[in-house]
Amino acid sequence: MNSTSDAPETPAAPNAPIAEAATEQAVHLPEDHNVTHGVLALEQKRPGHAVYAIRNGSGGWLDVSIASFLDQVRGVAKGLIAAGVQPGDRVAVMSQTSYPWAVVDQAVWFAGGISVPVYDTASTHQVSHVLANSGAKLVLIGDESLRAKVQGAANMGRAEVTIRSAESIAALNEIAADGASVSAADLESARTARKLDDVATIVYTSGTTGKPKGARITHRNLAEGAANLLSFTTDILGKGESRTLLFLPLAHVLARAVQLACIHRGIQVAHTGDTTTLIEDLGSYRPTWLLAVPRVFEKVYHSAAAKAESEGRGKIFHAARRTAIAYSEALQAEADGTGRGPSVALKAKHALFSKLVYSKLHARMGGCVTHFVSGASPLNPEIGHFFTGIGLPVQEGYGLTESTAPITLNIPGATRIGSVGLPVPGNSVKTAEDGEVLLKGPVIFDGYHRDEDGTAETFDEDGWFRSGDLGSMDEDGFLTITGRKKELIVTAGGKNVYPTPMEEAVRADPLVAQTIIVGDGKPFVAALVFPDPENLAGWAEREGYGSEMSLTEVLHHDEAGPALREHVQARVDESNEKVSRAESIRKFEMVDAELTEASGHLTPSMKLIRAKVIDDYADTVEALYAG
Repeated sequence: MNSTSDAPETPAAPNAPIAEAATEQAVHLPEDHNVTHGVLALEQKRPGHAVYAIRNGSGGWLDVSIASFLDQVRGVAKGLIAAGVQPGDRVAVMSQTSYPWAVVDQAVWFAGGISVPVYDTASTHQVSHVLANSGAKLVLIGDESLRAKVQGAANMGRAEVTIRSAESIAALNEIAADGASVSAADLESARTARKLDDVATIVYTSGTTGKPKGARITHRNLAEGAANLLSFTTDILGKGESRTLLFLPLAHVLARAVQLACIHRGIQVAHTGDTTTLIEDLGSYRPTWLLAVPRVFEKVYHSAAAKAESEGRGKIFHAARRTAIAYSEALQAEADGTGRGPSVALKAKHALFSKLVYSKLHARMGGCVTHFVSGASPLNPEIGHFFTGIGLPVQEGYGLTESTAPITLNIPGATRIGSVGLPVPGNSVKTAEDGEVLLKGPVIFDGYHRDEDGTAETFDEDGWFRSGDLGSMDEDGFLTITGRKKELIVTAGGKNVYPTPMEEAVRADPLVAQTIIVGDGKPFVAALVFPDPENLAGWAEREGYGSEMSLTEVLHHDEAGPALREHVQARVDESNEKVSRAESIRKFEMVDAELTEASGHLTPSMKLIRAKVIDDYADTVEALYAG
């Protein structure tokens, strides 16, 4: 195996499942350390090293050295201390993903505080809950438009908060100016007041199954987690000369944990909070690897197909797609010992499409990307094989807010597409008798803030964290997630159905944005299908039904509507071939609506809030079973 990690050699073919897997911890940190020590170590070793990049105003990027970054961090930290922040105080941060966010995060820790990230898209009610539960008295906002929302949230909960702008370098300088009288000794005393097992941040869960809970993430969770993740991922992240563009919300624990790992290793990070400019930003910054959620890969996959169709190259693209998937599957079989790898003919086709198709997709990603990392929700194996087959391997991982994000990960030389990989060093994973995934290790959180009962319920008698996810492991320790325990569907006939795999299979179609499997307590499994308005418009025009048609117009068109239903039925039939009849989708209904974060049906990390979708479209669900 090429990796320098402690992971096992390329695994043998999967056989009987096992119940537990663990990877030995590679790095143990001193008990008196915290997350700031790793950043300071890089400054001491390489003060001129560029750890961030910010836009220079003319379409390019300006390097920020670790020394310059920490000068800003120390200044803002002194300003926070002057504002009354003491070790252990909570400071809320509500902002888009940006460089100032990175400065503020470290500044709160240098001041000895506990950061409380808040999604800038959160509702007033959600912000009010976070402020009340966390007890934050200071809120740093990344956009002045958020001030009224935060003040309204504070008023709603009768909380007294101070709101300060942190939307730009100028705003950060204003905070720093307030701390001019704070001495270096006072700052150092505050910075070193927090130890490994002290709480570093309170991260609120995305609330897919109820009110968000505040997960207490410690300095050990973050710092020791980052150190061991870095030991495991050298072949993905690089050794300090690599760079990435972060566009996931930094309020999400995954993006935050990855950013911290980067600054500890010296991997350069640039930010964009506006995904509408993502392709342009990729082209100008040219990252060497990227972190994304499955919906991003789906969008790239589907938009590439739609673009090819619109340019009259649909047949070529789909042949290239099939070749890429077959090529990746052959490589997987060779690695597993179940096949001989790509044939000579397949290699020749792959080489041809590399020039005609795959190179163009590489260029859209900036031309330098060698790996993707996928997390937050399950990735469709078909899409994983496609990207791997075109030379942009997707390393899928698994984790939750409570595990400080990645606790398992596929790495180069030890990858099984469809699984979420092996335990990151220091961590253990096992499955309970009912299939629930249990977790243990230095990344597991300290408990829920102000919720002792909830904390007690989520750990078993041996200290294993109950994830709420269902899964299985093969004999080599690769974990596969099959769904959420609370989302398990039990039909009227007593058949257990895990909705996620079937939803992924149908959603893999470019014309489908989301699929919700239903059938709990019902006589058969059915589905709500939400078409993709953007891809649907292009499809309708190519098929000759009309140009610039809306979702509503397509669904109610005399010819386009039935044609779309026939198209989706073919995808459903194909998906049904992979499961038993009791698990198959017998009926589906296409819904004239788009599920978004704004509609309240997706979390900021693009996870479906299933219960709300089913509740909001209850009449449509009932109509599926009428008669």
